[in-house]
Amino acid sequence: MILVLTLLCRDEADILESMLRFHLEQGVDRIIATDNGSVDGSLEILQRFERRGPLTLLQEAEHTHDQAVWVTRMARMAAAMGADWVINSDADEFWCTKENNLKKVFETIPEHVDGLSVQRSNYLPPRRTPKQPRHRHRISTLREKHSKTSEGLPLPPKVCHRGDPHIQIGDGNHRVSSNNKTWSIAPSQDITILHYPVRSLNQFERKIRQGTEALRRNQRVGPGVGKSWKEIYDNHLTQGDLTAYYDSLRPSAEDIQDHLANGDLIRDRRLKKIVRQHQQL
Repeated sequence: MILVLTLLCRDEADILESMLRFHLEQGVDRIIATDNGSVDGSLEILQRFERRGPLTLLQEAEHTHDQAVWVTRMARMAAAMGADWVINSDADEFWCTKENNLKKVFETIPEHVDGLSVQRSNYLPPRRTPKQPRHRHRISTLREKHSKTSEGLPLPPKVCHRGDPHIQIGDGNHRVSSNNKTWSIAPSQDITILHYPVRSLNQFERKIRQGTEALRRNQRVGPGVGKSWKEIYDNHLTQGDLTAYYDSLRPSAEDIQDHLANGDLIRDRRLKKIVRQHQQL
């Protein structure tokens, strides 16, 4: 069985190497990555993995965040490589199993199932401190049991799928299709995605600015794509109160204790352990 992971990346050097190493250790055979004009060292990390062999690197310099087009291309490349299953991931997502073996899970999927819907769970942002932007080891250990979007809706799951040369991936990696085929998508009981989208104020500001401005240059996508990014950009970043918004994403110390007590928050050190382990290599 061949398991391939695709990755679209722009300026994620703070977490990228850990993400790559983690998935290769979990049974991913090959990674196909598209770098979208990174300037923070992400490209150099991807090139290093390419030289070692387990990664195929593509580059797209135009900052239009044309995710569906670029990820579809990578997913079809994966099928051409003989992939039985394909995971389409972001750099801030860690696809985890209880047995620490992704391939073993995919080998047990019934033949009639074409794809899996996998839930994501967000880690809270670290508490903001003067040293935070450059502090490599400040990893949050507080994870939400049920994460929501900035609009208060349930965080949509991601879909992974069997290799298919005609696959079409939707923006956000939430939907797949192929030549009008009806896909059998089952909710996964064995895989969860540890999601760490907000890791520092600097990283958050860069993500919102780059993502929104790129999408607004993209003539293909509709106005609903990246809606939450655009709203944060317009309502907070351009208004000068992004710092206050960042701080609002993390409850007070008292509220955190209440959320831990009632189970809405979980103290989960897995991601911290993963990142620290790889930083020591």
